[in-house]
Amino acid sequence: MSDSPSNLLAVEECHVGLALEVDDMRVGYQTWNQDNLCVESHHEDILYYTSRWDALCPYIDVTPEMLQMAAKPFIVYAVPPESPYGVPINDKYGLVDVAAEGFWTEPRRQRKFKELEKLCKRLTVTESVVPGHALSIEDVYEMGGVHFDAFYIHPEEVAGFVDYIQNLDVLIIRAFSEEGDLVLTDVSILLPERKQVYGSFCQWNPLYKNRSPGIFACLLASKWAAKNGYHCYNLGPVDDYGYKALFVTHFEPIFAVAMTDKNHPLALDTKSPLHTDFSPDVWNQINRPK
Repeated sequence: MSDSPSNLLAVEECHVGLALEVDDMRVGYQTWNQDNLCVESHHEDILYYTSRWDALCPYIDVTPEMLQMAAKPFIVYAVPPESPYGVPINDKYGLVDVAAEGFWTEPRRQRKFKELEKLCKRLTVTESVVPGHALSIEDVYEMGGVHFDAFYIHPEEVAGFVDYIQNLDVLIIRAFSEEGDLVLTDVSILLPERKQVYGSFCQWNPLYKNRSPGIFACLLASKWAAKNGYHCYNLGPVDDYGYKALFVTHFEPIFAVAMTDKNHPLALDTKSPLHTDFSPDVWNQINRPK
């Protein structure tokens, strides 16, 4: 992320928010309060709200109190599959079963992986597991600030990521060129209770685009997961990312909650997320269908 005055101010505001959170509520790995729960999002020029964990975190727990507190319209994506809340939407997580028999030996995948490794054989790779509580907002921006800027990830969502990982470990993979340039930084959240590695973000150097650094990062994370006893690498939502198909072995439905006034402009716009991800009959439905 560029060091513009507005970006630096946003980071400082996140610090102030973290320091003043005395009445936080907690569920799962998340803490929040009235002031930091919601992040502004826009569809065209229509304002709506998502949660501060939306952009970078895997499974977002909700409570009726949270949903009542939130500004509306409010959309929470990726409610845990075992939760009593949320409805299935028109998107899915792509999972890589790195422990599956035949995953690494399927002929096409094996050939593609060898081609990728040959392409990147001169890169030096480092892997480290870091306690989440040891990472500051500045640390996370250092690893992913350019990516956050390019994909409009709000400073409050970066603060939400730091909140989420306080009791989790984070896998950081870096690759360097022969000249010492940083080619990629890939950051994943380790979810041992799910035997899962969740890919949060990957920032790569456009000067090395011809090395396919994004795909190489997926391969490195998948290999690390297999080597360290994890069953799955979670690629996140996959519908808009065709290159991930090489890795995906199966899909997991994504559950979500949409809270809205049915006469709100977002609800009246048939191209908005309320329509592309949900059907109107499940708006304001909190409980999981039986």
